[in-house]
Amino acid sequence: MELFRVENVCMAFGKKDVLKNINLGIRRGEIFAIIGPSGAGKTTLLRILNLFEKPLCGNLIFNGLDAGKTGGLRRRMSMLFQTPVVFNASVFDNVAYGLKVRGFDKRAIEKKVSEALNTVGLPGMGKEKARMLSGGETQRMAFARAIVYDPEILLLDEPTSNLDPANVAKIEEIIKRIRDERGTTILIATHNIPQVRRIADRVGVLLNGELIEVNSIEGIFTEPEDERSAAFIRGEMIY
Repeated sequence: MELFRVENVCMAFGKKDVLKNINLGIRRGEIFAIIGPSGAGKTTLLRILNLFEKPLCGNLIFNGLDAGKTGGLRRRMSMLFQTPVVFNASVFDNVAYGLKVRGFDKRAIEKKVSEALNTVGLPGMGKEKARMLSGGETQRMAFARAIVYDPEILLLDEPTSNLDPANVAKIEEIIKRIRDERGTTILIATHNIPQVRRIADRVGVLLNGELIEVNSIEGIFTEPEDERSAAFIRGEMIY
């Protein structure tokens, strides 16, 4: 069952076309990866899905409803950027921020923050100073903040690009755990091909603003439908 549908979306900045006629359906509970080289439009597409940007044309359908006419939709989504913002406060206060904004009571906040920190492997660290965490711990805290209010869809923009291999493995495990234990639909934009192979269910290939192929994880690596997809996966930057 589809949770999010993108219909004929286009976007430009000035005279530069960034996205061209994007059509895509995201299924409830899947991990969907958008892959493509730098500058392909991956981050712009995520920002449009999270309603940070308004496309020049096209429609967004969330759970069967027009996203542009659905009040409170942003509260049902969460986006994690490549470099997360860290408030000069405790880990607990950083993670609890979204709950406080939404008006949760103190007891509910304490319970949800504890559960989120457990999910990302930071149990008992609520009193630590957030800016004293290591890079890997900071990213895990950011994941806790992104999931603490149980969003239906989690959008990830290159979430492991600045991490060492050990922390990349931890984050990938957290991504799968969030989907498996919470049922969260996850959309990840990345150019990390091995990572896509390890965690994704389906893949969309974005090239020069065009979604040239959507395929299963098996299909994209064994029988890609477009030679340009195969070239990107092989690391042949022939575009």
